[in-house]
Amino acid sequence: MATDTHWVGTWTAAPAPAEGVAFSNQTLRMHPRISLGGQTLRVRLSNAHGTRPITVGAAHVALRAGGAGIVPGSDRVLRFGGAPSATIAAGSLLISDPVELAVPPLADLSVSVHLPGDLPVSLPVIGRYARQTNYVSPPGDFSAAEVMPIGRIADEWYFLCGVDVVAAPGTGGIVALGDSLTDANISTPDAFCRWPDQLARRLAARPGGLAFGVMNQGLGGNRILHDIRGDSGLRRFDRDVLAQPGVTHVLVMLGTNDLRNRWAKPEEEVTAPQMIAGLKQMALRAHTRGIRIFGCTLTPFAYETFLVGAWSPAREAVRQAVNAWIREGGAFDAVVDFDQGLRDPDHPSSMLPIYDCGDHLHPSDAGYNRMGDVIDLGLFG
Repeated sequence: MATDTHWVGTWTAAPAPAEGVAFSNQTLRMHPRISLGGQTLRVRLSNAHGTRPITVGAAHVALRAGGAGIVPGSDRVLRFGGAPSATIAAGSLLISDPVELAVPPLADLSVSVHLPGDLPVSLPVIGRYARQTNYVSPPGDFSAAEVMPIGRIADEWYFLCGVDVVAAPGTGGIVALGDSLTDANISTPDAFCRWPDQLARRLAARPGGLAFGVMNQGLGGNRILHDIRGDSGLRRFDRDVLAQPGVTHVLVMLGTNDLRNRWAKPEEEVTAPQMIAGLKQMALRAHTRGIRIFGCTLTPFAYETFLVGAWSPAREAVRQAVNAWIREGGAFDAVVDFDQGLRDPDHPSSMLPIYDCGDHLHPSDAGYNRMGDVIDLGLFG
């Protein structure tokens, strides 16, 4: 790799704890859509929440042809320190050796991982809401198969947490840190309607602008202050933002689940000053590393039906206070006003119906794309 180039994350998924999955001598074939293209790439696998080592018998990366198939001639063996198999230590990360594979921006990849042993339920699932069709094979190593046999369809990322490309000088990386509204829960599967997807499309299409990788670190249920499923935003900020290859910018959209307090724990009912203090810490930690950080306002969710009773006028007042601080507090380098982009002008505590998936909490496909459209590309060079 030339000394004037560097690694930039082109796709990510945030590590999260197990949700009742098990494997026995099976192959996983997963399909990340990258943002930034390149000629050389590497793959990252995570056992961040694991309590035991995980053996990877074989791993491959290729261009996806559709279904469980790959483009002929594009298959590349992934090696780890020169070896075709490796062990991911408990709580750790495994990065593959670089491979030469020309991938254009917005390409669909196929990453296949053979797990030769018996892995019980208590495994780390990566990114509960994949919103994409991934596959688990029948027993056997099918990591090199041009068309993998399908044992079952999956809507999760298993162990796969990142794809990086070698990028030219000046290429930046944008991390989107959020919850299910960043992970695009309830969007149409395989439609790529997440707002980071739309941001990546717009960046790739703009003429003459600086190139950026977009890394979606949305995690359903995530909060600023308290753990739910996986680590809180404050706890995972170093791993999921600061440690990402080539990161230069971060967009933070967290706080909705702090407000909703879905487990109804009195000790976890939050105030606006508490949420603001957490967001201030994220801004300080980003600035310490020379990373520009943009605050994203929290979108309306009045009378949500996803969790009945989660919204209240008192919690709405907290949301408004936090949004006012995001806009006016000066802690962030810029503001992305998702609230203004989605709200109903006549009923500002609610989303416009066209942007509402129907549960009054999560946006529709049009709403998620609208979020990607309201981001000013001038913020990125």
